Amino acid sequence: MIQIAGLTKSFGKTNVLENLNCTIKTGCIYGLIGANGAGKSTLMRIITGIYQKDSGSIVVDGKELIDEAELKEKIVYVPDDLYFFKNYTIKGMITFYKCMYSKFDEAYANKLFELLKLDKNKKIETFSKGMKRQTALVLALSTNAEYMFFDETFDGIDPVVRNLIKRIIAEKMEDKGCTIIVSSHNLRELEDICDNLGLLYKGGILFESDVDTLKTNMFKIQISLGKEFSKEDFKDFKVLSFKKNGSVATVIIEGEKEKCEEKIEEMKPIILDFLPLTLEEIFIYQMEVLGYEFNQVI
Repeated sequence: MIQIAGLTKSFGKTNVLENLNCTIKTGCIYGLIGANGAGKSTLMRIITGIYQKDSGSIVVDGKELIDEAELKEKIVYVPDDLYFFKNYTIKGMITFYKCMYSKFDEAYANKLFELLKLDKNKKIETFSKGMKRQTALVLALSTNAEYMFFDETFDGIDPVVRNLIKRIIAEKMEDKGCTIIVSSHNLRELEDICDNLGLLYKGGILFESDVDTLKTNMFKIQISLGKEFSKEDFKDFKVLSFKKNGSVATVIIEGEKEKCEEKIEEMKPIILDFLPLTLEEIFIYQMEVLGYEFNQVI
């Protein structure tokens, strides 16, 4: 588990992270969402030891994060701006990673490179942006590190390969019980892979929750009661949004679905439809409750 408390980081007079608090549970895929410039990369680089924090604490598995080899071997990081040694091939990078990570699984790496049709003998500098990203992800996954950080994970990767990479990441987490932290400015990219999500805004975590709770505790209904009605008729519910068009209203409700269904049925609606919510819609309504516009934050 990674526990972050009061984390602050400035560059000159610019505060990038300010009193940030965050908990990342062991054995999950944690999605870090935020607009460009929100501080996602800075947060990852502090946790992985590339940047030094100004203040606050980062505790990994009960130990304060310090510059020691034993703890560093538990962590691997794929940055947004990729770097490979000049003239190196995939084979050369495998040799380098084996020196750095004692648990590096070369057979697993070779299997993935073959699956992705990446030539291990070609110089990586000749690869496309997407191929370089795939190379970096495979090398990181093969380290068997306990904590894996992927910044802008799917940047430059086409949709078909992106879905394959998502499946590979999910299988790695399930097989090894590792913790994978992925960042993106695009919520839709992470919707189908993450167990937990944290929304980074102006240097702090604005909103944090597990995805299952978000999806099961909020729902949308279209309803008509066959008589004049208003939001006041739903005062026994936690209503996040109420919009009425003619005799039909669209209502976003937060709460335990079964109990809410019973109450709604007692209202004897003549029209009642339960509609699915996308994760993006859920975030939009959550942001409205917190007093923010979704487009400002993401």
